[in-house]
Amino acid sequence: TMAAARLCAVLLPLCASVAAVRGLFRGGTGDYRRQVSMELNPGANGSVGLDLLHVRAVGPGDTLHWVLGSQGPPALLLVHTDSPNSSLTVDWPRLLSRNSSGSLKVEPQSSVRYASALLFRRIWEYDDTNDTADPTHAPPSSFLPPYELDQFSWDDLNRTLNRSSLSAQLCGRPSSSSSASADTFQNGSLCLEFSAFDSWGRSSAWPRLLHSANTSQLRVLIKGVAVRSNHSRLVLELAAVVPRDQPSRVDTLHSIDDEYSPTIFQVCQWVTLSPGSSSAALGFSQWKPVGYRSEKLLTEFATPARHSAPEPRPAPARPSLARAFFGEQLGEGYQVSGLNLTFGIAGEPFYNSTQYLSWTVLVGVGSPPWDSFSVLVLSIMAVALGTPALLLLLGGVCVCVKRKGRAPPQYEPIN
Repeated sequence: TMAAARLCAVLLPLCASVAAVRGLFRGGTGDYRRQVSMELNPGANGSVGLDLLHVRAVGPGDTLHWVLGSQGPPALLLVHTDSPNSSLTVDWPRLLSRNSSGSLKVEPQSSVRYASALLFRRIWEYDDTNDTADPTHAPPSSFLPPYELDQFSWDDLNRTLNRSSLSAQLCGRPSSSSSASADTFQNGSLCLEFSAFDSWGRSSAWPRLLHSANTSQLRVLIKGVAVRSNHSRLVLELAAVVPRDQPSRVDTLHSIDDEYSPTIFQVCQWVTLSPGSSSAALGFSQWKPVGYRSEKLLTEFATPARHSAPEPRPAPARPSLARAFFGEQLGEGYQVSGLNLTFGIAGEPFYNSTQYLSWTVLVGVGSPPWDSFSVLVLSIMAVALGTPALLLLLGGVCVCVKRKGRAPPQYEPIN
Protein backbone atom coordinates (compact mmCIF):
# COMPACT_ATOMS: atom_id res chain seq x y z
CA THR A 1 0.00 0.00 0.00
CA MET A 2 2.00 2.93 1.35
CA ALA A 3 5.33 1.20 0.59
CA ALA A 4 4.14 0.26 -2.91
CA ALA A 5 3.10 3.86 -3.56
CA ARG A 6 6.54 5.10 -2.52
CA LEU A 7 8.21 2.46 -4.71
CA CYS A 8 6.16 3.57 -7.75
CA ALA A 9 7.01 7.20 -7.00
CA VAL A 10 10.69 6.25 -7.17
CA LEU A 11 10.49 3.99 -10.26
CA LEU A 12 8.31 6.13 -12.53
CA PRO A 13 10.84 8.98 -12.77
CA LEU A 14 13.53 6.34 -13.21
CA CYS A 15 11.68 4.84 -16.20
CA ALA A 16 11.25 8.31 -17.70
CA SER A 17 14.95 9.00 -17.34
CA VAL A 18 15.72 5.59 -18.86
CA ALA A 19 13.66 6.48 -21.94
CA ALA A 20 15.50 9.80 -22.24
CA VAL A 21 18.89 8.15 -21.92
CA ARG A 22 17.88 5.51 -24.48
CA GLY A 23 17.01 8.25 -26.95
CA LEU A 24 20.35 9.90 -26.26
CA PHE A 25 22.29 6.71 -26.98
CA ARG A 26 20.37 6.21 -30.20
CA GLY A 27 21.90 9.44 -31.39
CA GLY A 28 18.94 11.70 -30.77
CA THR A 29 17.70 10.96 -34.31
CA GLY A 30 14.29 9.57 -33.42
CA ASP A 31 12.57 12.67 -34.85
CA TYR A 32 14.68 12.84 -38.03
CA ARG A 33 12.56 12.44 -41.14
CA ARG A 34 12.96 12.51 -44.90
CA GLN A 35 10.49 13.33 -47.63
CA VAL A 36 10.24 10.15 -49.71
CA SER A 37 8.82 9.79 -53.22
CA MET A 38 8.69 6.82 -55.63
CA GLU A 39 8.83 6.76 -59.41
CA LEU A 40 8.77 3.79 -61.78
CA ASN A 41 10.87 4.00 -64.96
CA PRO A 42 11.64 7.74 -64.69
CA GLY A 43 11.65 9.52 -68.05
CA ALA A 44 10.51 6.46 -70.05
CA ASN A 45 7.85 6.69 -72.72
CA GLY A 46 5.62 3.63 -72.49
CA SER A 47 6.80 0.08 -71.87
CA VAL A 48 10.56 -0.43 -71.96
CA GLY A 49 10.86 -4.14 -71.23
CA LEU A 50 12.41 -3.81 -67.78
CA ASP A 51 11.62 -2.16 -64.47
CA LEU A 52 13.56 0.60 -62.75
CA LEU A 53 12.19 1.84 -59.44
CA HIS A 54 13.61 5.16 -58.26
CA VAL A 55 13.07 6.22 -54.65
CA ARG A 56 14.14 9.74 -53.70
CA ALA A 57 14.53 10.51 -49.98
CA VAL A 58 15.18 14.21 -49.35
CA GLY A 59 16.59 15.52 -46.08
CA PRO A 60 17.33 19.09 -44.94
CA GLY A 61 20.66 19.22 -46.77
CA ASP A 62 21.10 15.96 -48.65
CA THR A 63 19.33 13.34 -50.75
CA LEU A 64 19.36 9.55 -50.87
CA HIS A 65 18.64 7.92 -54.22
CA TRP A 66 17.58 4.26 -54.16
CA VAL A 67 17.30 2.43 -57.47
CA LEU A 68 15.92 -1.12 -57.63
CA GLY A 69 16.42 -2.66 -61.04
CA SER A 70 15.98 -5.97 -62.84
CA GLN A 71 18.54 -5.46 -65.61
CA GLY A 72 21.24 -8.08 -65.18
CA PRO A 73 21.35 -9.52 -61.68
CA PRO A 74 18.70 -7.75 -59.58
CA ALA A 75 20.36 -4.98 -57.61
CA LEU A 76 19.71 -2.15 -55.21
CA LEU A 77 21.74 0.97 -55.99
CA LEU A 78 22.30 3.61 -53.28
CA VAL A 79 23.61 7.10 -54.06
CA HIS A 80 24.06 9.72 -51.35
CA THR A 81 24.41 13.38 -52.38
CA ASP A 82 25.00 16.54 -50.35
CA SER A 83 22.29 18.42 -52.25
CA PRO A 84 18.52 18.36 -51.60
CA ASN A 85 18.02 19.13 -55.30
CA SER A 86 19.94 16.27 -56.92
CA SER A 87 18.08 14.16 -59.47
CA LEU A 88 18.33 10.88 -61.38
CA THR A 89 18.59 10.88 -65.17
CA VAL A 90 18.24 7.82 -67.39
CA ASP A 91 19.42 7.52 -70.99
CA TRP A 92 16.89 4.85 -71.97
CA PRO A 93 18.18 4.05 -75.51
CA ARG A 94 21.64 3.49 -74.10
CA LEU A 95 20.37 1.59 -71.04
CA LEU A 96 18.52 -0.84 -73.32
CA SER A 97 21.51 -1.30 -75.63
CA ARG A 98 24.26 -3.91 -75.23
CA ASN A 99 26.57 -1.20 -73.87
CA SER A 100 24.61 0.43 -71.03
CA SER A 101 27.70 1.92 -69.37
CA GLY A 102 27.03 5.42 -68.05
CA SER A 103 23.33 5.44 -68.95
CA LEU A 104 22.30 6.05 -65.33
CA LYS A 105 23.44 9.26 -63.62
CA VAL A 106 22.72 11.32 -60.54
CA GLU A 107 23.20 15.03 -61.21
CA PRO A 108 24.91 17.22 -60.38
CA GLN A 109 27.62 14.57 -60.31
CA SER A 110 29.77 16.79 -58.08
CA SER A 111 27.20 16.37 -55.30
CA VAL A 112 27.68 12.59 -55.03
CA ARG A 113 29.37 11.71 -51.74
CA TYR A 114 28.90 7.96 -51.64
CA ALA A 115 27.60 5.27 -53.97
CA SER A 116 27.27 1.51 -53.62
CA ALA A 117 25.18 -1.38 -54.91
CA LEU A 118 24.00 -4.70 -53.51
CA LEU A 119 23.63 -7.44 -56.14
CA PHE A 120 21.82 -10.77 -55.93
CA ARG A 121 23.77 -13.00 -58.29
CA ARG A 122 22.90 -16.67 -57.83
CA ILE A 123 20.94 -19.25 -55.89
CA TRP A 124 22.92 -22.42 -55.37
CA GLU A 125 21.27 -25.76 -54.63
CA TYR A 126 23.23 -28.73 -53.31
CA ASP A 127 22.36 -32.28 -52.28
CA ASP A 128 23.21 -32.49 -48.58
CA THR A 129 23.10 -36.29 -48.35
CA ASN A 130 25.36 -36.30 -45.26
CA ASP A 131 23.14 -33.71 -43.53
CA THR A 132 26.02 -31.41 -42.54
CA ALA A 133 24.45 -28.14 -43.79
CA ASP A 134 27.99 -27.10 -44.74
CA PRO A 135 28.50 -26.65 -48.48
CA THR A 136 32.24 -26.08 -48.02
CA HIS A 137 32.59 -29.77 -47.13
CA ALA A 138 30.19 -31.05 -49.78
CA PRO A 139 31.70 -32.81 -52.82
CA PRO A 140 31.52 -30.84 -56.09
CA SER A 141 29.21 -33.49 -57.54
CA SER A 142 26.53 -32.57 -54.97
CA PHE A 143 26.08 -29.09 -56.45
CA LEU A 144 23.35 -28.69 -59.05
CA PRO A 145 23.47 -26.06 -61.82
CA PRO A 146 22.95 -22.68 -60.11
CA TYR A 147 20.06 -20.35 -60.80
CA GLU A 148 21.72 -17.38 -62.53
CA LEU A 149 19.56 -14.44 -61.49
CA ASP A 150 20.68 -12.31 -64.44
CA GLN A 151 18.86 -14.85 -66.64
CA PHE A 152 15.53 -14.50 -64.83
CA SER A 153 12.44 -12.90 -66.29
CA TRP A 154 10.67 -10.51 -63.92
CA ASP A 155 7.04 -9.60 -63.33
CA ASP A 156 5.69 -6.09 -63.84
CA LEU A 157 6.79 -4.10 -60.80
CA ASN A 158 3.89 -1.69 -61.23
CA ARG A 159 1.47 -4.37 -60.00
CA THR A 160 2.99 -4.37 -56.53
CA LEU A 161 4.06 -0.72 -56.24
CA ASN A 162 2.50 0.86 -53.16
CA ARG A 163 3.35 4.53 -52.73
CA SER A 164 1.46 4.90 -49.46
CA SER A 165 3.49 2.18 -47.73
CA LEU A 166 6.65 3.00 -49.75
CA SER A 167 6.99 -0.62 -50.84
CA ALA A 168 7.20 -2.80 -53.94
CA GLN A 169 7.81 -6.46 -54.75
CA LEU A 170 9.99 -7.67 -57.61
CA CYS A 171 9.29 -11.34 -58.47
CA GLY A 172 10.92 -13.51 -61.11
CA ARG A 173 11.74 -16.99 -62.34
CA PRO A 174 14.20 -18.51 -64.84
CA SER A 175 13.61 -17.51 -68.45
CA SER A 176 13.43 -20.06 -71.24
CA SER A 177 17.07 -19.28 -72.10
CA SER A 178 18.28 -19.92 -68.56
CA SER A 179 20.89 -22.63 -68.00
CA ALA A 180 18.87 -23.95 -65.06
CA SER A 181 15.61 -25.78 -65.62
CA ALA A 182 12.63 -23.44 -65.54
CA ASP A 183 10.36 -26.39 -64.67
CA THR A 184 11.35 -26.15 -61.01
CA PHE A 185 9.85 -22.64 -60.88
CA GLN A 186 6.51 -23.52 -62.48
CA ASN A 187 4.74 -22.88 -59.19
CA GLY A 188 7.53 -20.96 -57.50
CA SER A 189 9.33 -17.63 -57.58
CA LEU A 190 12.12 -15.53 -56.19
CA CYS A 191 10.81 -12.24 -54.79
CA LEU A 192 12.55 -9.16 -53.46
CA GLU A 193 10.27 -7.16 -51.17
CA PHE A 194 11.54 -3.58 -51.07
CA SER A 195 10.61 -1.07 -48.36
CA ALA A 196 11.73 2.55 -47.99
CA PHE A 197 11.41 4.54 -44.77
CA ASP A 198 10.93 8.20 -43.93
CA SER A 199 11.69 7.91 -40.19
CA TRP A 200 12.79 5.62 -37.37
CA GLY A 201 10.79 2.47 -36.79
CA ARG A 202 10.75 -1.29 -36.79
CA SER A 203 9.17 -3.81 -39.14
CA SER A 204 6.26 -5.81 -37.83
CA ALA A 205 7.61 -9.11 -39.21
CA TRP A 206 10.58 -10.95 -37.74
CA PRO A 207 13.46 -10.35 -37.49
CA ARG A 208 12.09 -6.82 -36.89
CA LEU A 209 15.22 -4.91 -37.88
CA LEU A 210 15.47 -1.36 -36.55
CA HIS A 211 15.40 1.09 -39.47
CA SER A 212 15.86 4.83 -39.91
CA ALA A 213 15.24 7.44 -42.60
CA ASN A 214 18.74 6.64 -43.89
CA THR A 215 17.91 3.01 -44.69
CA SER A 216 15.81 0.77 -46.90
CA GLN A 217 15.03 -2.92 -46.56
CA LEU A 218 14.95 -5.94 -48.84
CA ARG A 219 13.25 -9.19 -47.89
CA VAL A 220 14.26 -12.16 -50.05
CA LEU A 221 11.58 -14.82 -50.54
CA ILE A 222 12.26 -18.17 -52.26
CA LYS A 223 8.96 -20.00 -52.30
CA GLY A 224 7.31 -22.89 -54.12
CA VAL A 225 10.48 -24.01 -55.92
CA ALA A 226 10.56 -27.71 -56.78
CA VAL A 227 13.84 -29.20 -55.55
CA ARG A 228 16.12 -31.30 -57.74
CA SER A 229 17.25 -33.68 -54.98
CA ASN A 230 15.80 -35.26 -51.86
CA HIS A 231 18.17 -33.41 -49.51
CA SER A 232 18.32 -29.95 -51.06
CA ARG A 233 19.66 -26.94 -49.19
CA LEU A 234 20.06 -23.45 -50.65
CA VAL A 235 22.87 -20.90 -50.75
CA LEU A 236 22.34 -17.26 -51.73
CA GLU A 237 25.26 -15.50 -53.44
CA LEU A 238 25.51 -11.74 -52.87
CA ALA A 239 27.89 -9.11 -54.21
CA ALA A 240 28.56 -5.51 -53.21
CA VAL A 241 29.99 -2.70 -55.32
CA VAL A 242 31.93 -0.26 -53.13
CA PRO A 243 34.66 2.37 -53.69
CA ARG A 244 38.06 0.73 -54.09
CA ASP A 245 39.80 3.15 -51.70
CA GLN A 246 37.26 2.51 -48.93
CA PRO A 247 37.81 -0.78 -47.08
CA SER A 248 34.88 -3.02 -46.24
CA ARG A 249 34.42 -5.82 -43.74
CA VAL A 250 31.73 -7.98 -42.15
CA ASP A 251 31.33 -7.66 -38.37
CA THR A 252 29.24 -9.92 -36.16
CA LEU A 253 28.04 -8.11 -33.05
CA HIS A 254 26.58 -9.79 -29.97
CA SER A 255 23.82 -8.70 -27.63
CA ILE A 256 22.10 -10.08 -24.54
CA ASP A 257 18.67 -8.85 -25.68
CA ASP A 258 16.47 -10.94 -28.01
CA GLU A 259 13.23 -9.04 -27.39
CA TYR A 260 12.55 -8.30 -31.08
CA SER A 261 14.12 -11.46 -32.57
CA PRO A 262 13.57 -14.31 -30.09
CA THR A 263 16.61 -16.63 -29.68
CA ILE A 264 18.74 -14.40 -31.96
CA PHE A 265 21.51 -12.63 -30.06
CA GLN A 266 23.66 -11.50 -33.01
CA VAL A 267 23.59 -9.00 -35.86
CA CYS A 268 25.85 -9.01 -38.93
CA GLN A 269 27.05 -5.82 -40.63
CA TRP A 270 28.83 -5.51 -43.97
CA VAL A 271 30.22 -1.99 -43.59
CA THR A 272 32.19 0.30 -45.88
CA LEU A 273 34.63 2.40 -43.87
CA SER A 274 35.94 5.90 -44.43
CA PRO A 275 39.53 5.91 -45.70
CA GLY A 276 41.99 5.94 -42.80
CA SER A 277 39.33 5.03 -40.23
CA SER A 278 38.58 1.73 -38.54
CA SER A 279 35.16 2.72 -37.21
CA ALA A 280 33.56 5.56 -39.25
CA ALA A 281 31.09 3.83 -41.60
CA LEU A 282 30.00 5.39 -44.90
CA GLY A 283 27.47 2.70 -45.80
CA PHE A 284 26.36 -0.75 -44.75
CA SER A 285 24.23 -3.83 -45.23
CA GLN A 286 22.87 -5.25 -41.97
CA TRP A 287 21.04 -8.48 -41.20
CA LYS A 288 20.24 -10.93 -38.44
CA PRO A 289 21.88 -14.35 -39.02
CA VAL A 290 18.52 -16.06 -39.39
CA GLY A 291 16.10 -17.07 -42.12
CA TYR A 292 12.60 -18.51 -41.88
CA ARG A 293 11.31 -21.73 -43.45
CA SER A 294 7.65 -20.75 -43.33
CA GLU A 295 5.39 -17.76 -43.86
CA LYS A 296 4.44 -18.32 -40.22
CA LEU A 297 7.29 -16.44 -38.62
CA LEU A 298 7.65 -18.61 -35.54
CA THR A 299 10.77 -19.67 -33.66
CA GLU A 300 10.32 -23.31 -34.70
CA PHE A 301 10.69 -22.26 -38.35
CA ALA A 302 13.81 -20.13 -37.77
CA THR A 303 16.93 -21.40 -39.50
CA PRO A 304 20.54 -20.19 -39.08
CA ALA A 305 22.03 -18.06 -41.87
CA ARG A 306 25.82 -18.24 -41.98
CA HIS A 307 27.94 -15.99 -44.19
CA SER A 308 31.31 -16.59 -45.76
CA ALA A 309 34.15 -14.05 -45.71
CA PRO A 310 33.91 -11.41 -48.48
CA GLU A 311 36.14 -12.11 -51.45
CA PRO A 312 36.86 -10.22 -54.70
CA ARG A 313 34.43 -11.17 -57.45
CA PRO A 314 34.34 -10.30 -61.16
CA ALA A 315 32.11 -7.46 -62.27
CA PRO A 316 28.88 -8.37 -64.10
CA ALA A 317 29.71 -9.08 -67.73
CA ARG A 318 26.22 -8.53 -69.12
CA PRO A 319 24.38 -5.18 -69.17
CA SER A 320 23.38 -4.52 -65.59
CA LEU A 321 22.23 -1.80 -63.24
CA ALA A 322 25.68 -1.68 -61.65
CA ARG A 323 27.41 -1.20 -64.98
CA ALA A 324 24.81 1.36 -66.08
CA PHE A 325 25.70 3.62 -63.15
CA PHE A 326 29.36 2.93 -62.37
CA GLY A 327 30.36 2.51 -66.03
CA GLU A 328 34.08 2.25 -66.70
CA GLN A 329 34.81 2.85 -63.01
CA LEU A 330 33.52 -0.65 -62.27
CA GLY A 331 36.75 -2.53 -61.67
CA GLU A 332 38.88 0.63 -61.47
CA GLY A 333 37.48 3.16 -58.99
CA TYR A 334 34.98 0.63 -57.63
CA GLN A 335 35.48 -3.00 -56.67
CA VAL A 336 33.12 -5.96 -56.44
CA SER A 337 33.19 -8.19 -53.36
CA GLY A 338 31.00 -11.21 -52.80
CA LEU A 339 29.92 -13.60 -50.07
CA ASN A 340 27.64 -16.60 -49.74
CA LEU A 341 24.79 -17.02 -47.29
CA THR A 342 24.20 -20.63 -46.25
CA PHE A 343 20.89 -21.59 -44.65
CA GLY A 344 20.24 -24.51 -42.34
CA ILE A 345 21.91 -26.60 -39.68
CA ALA A 346 22.64 -30.31 -39.39
CA GLY A 347 19.54 -32.27 -38.46
CA GLU A 348 17.17 -29.53 -39.61
CA PRO A 349 14.49 -30.19 -42.29
CA PHE A 350 15.55 -29.58 -45.88
CA TYR A 351 14.11 -26.91 -48.18
CA ASN A 352 11.52 -29.30 -49.66
CA SER A 353 9.86 -29.71 -46.24
CA THR A 354 8.16 -26.30 -46.62
CA GLN A 355 9.41 -25.03 -50.01
CA TYR A 356 9.82 -21.64 -48.40
CA LEU A 357 12.79 -19.53 -47.31
CA SER A 358 12.95 -15.86 -46.34
CA TRP A 359 15.82 -13.60 -45.31
CA THR A 360 15.90 -9.84 -44.62
CA VAL A 361 18.65 -7.26 -45.11
CA LEU A 362 18.81 -3.54 -44.31
CA VAL A 363 20.84 -1.19 -46.55
CA GLY A 364 21.81 2.36 -45.66
CA VAL A 365 24.34 5.18 -45.30
CA GLY A 366 26.30 6.17 -42.23
CA SER A 367 26.55 3.95 -39.19
CA PRO A 368 24.10 1.02 -38.92
CA PRO A 369 21.24 1.34 -36.44
CA TRP A 370 22.03 -0.44 -33.21
CA ASP A 371 19.40 -2.07 -31.03
CA SER A 372 19.47 -0.75 -27.48
CA PHE A 373 17.34 -2.16 -24.70
CA SER A 374 13.69 -1.19 -24.95
CA VAL A 375 12.01 0.88 -22.24
CA LEU A 376 10.19 -2.26 -21.11
CA VAL A 377 13.41 -4.24 -20.68
CA LEU A 378 15.19 -1.34 -19.00
CA SER A 379 12.23 -0.84 -16.66
CA ILE A 380 12.30 -4.51 -15.67
CA MET A 381 16.05 -4.28 -15.09
CA ALA A 382 15.54 -1.12 -13.04
CA VAL A 383 12.92 -2.85 -10.89
CA ALA A 384 15.01 -6.02 -10.52
CA LEU A 385 18.15 -4.12 -9.55
CA GLY A 386 16.57 -1.10 -7.91
CA THR A 387 14.14 -2.89 -5.59
CA PRO A 388 16.83 -4.74 -3.55
CA ALA A 389 18.90 -1.56 -3.33
CA LEU A 390 15.85 0.41 -2.23
CA LEU A 391 14.99 -2.22 0.39
CA LEU A 392 18.55 -2.17 1.70
CA LEU A 393 18.43 1.61 1.86
CA LEU A 394 15.08 1.63 3.69
CA GLY A 395 16.29 -1.09 6.04
CA GLY A 396 19.41 0.89 6.87
CA VAL A 397 17.37 4.03 7.50
CA CYS A 398 15.00 2.13 9.79
CA VAL A 399 17.88 0.64 11.79
CA CYS A 400 19.51 4.05 12.19
CA VAL A 401 16.24 5.71 13.23
CA LYS A 402 15.49 2.93 15.72
CA ARG A 403 18.93 3.16 17.29
CA LYS A 404 18.78 6.93 17.47
CA GLY A 405 15.41 6.87 19.22
CA ARG A 406 16.43 4.29 21.82
CA ALA A 407 16.83 5.69 25.38
CA PRO A 408 20.37 5.69 26.80
CA PRO A 409 21.02 2.86 29.30
CA GLN A 410 20.53 3.70 32.99
CA TYR A 411 23.01 2.30 35.52
CA GLU A 412 22.32 2.01 39.24
CA PRO A 413 25.18 2.87 41.59
CA ILE A 414 26.85 -0.11 43.33
CA ASN A 415 26.94 0.15 47.09
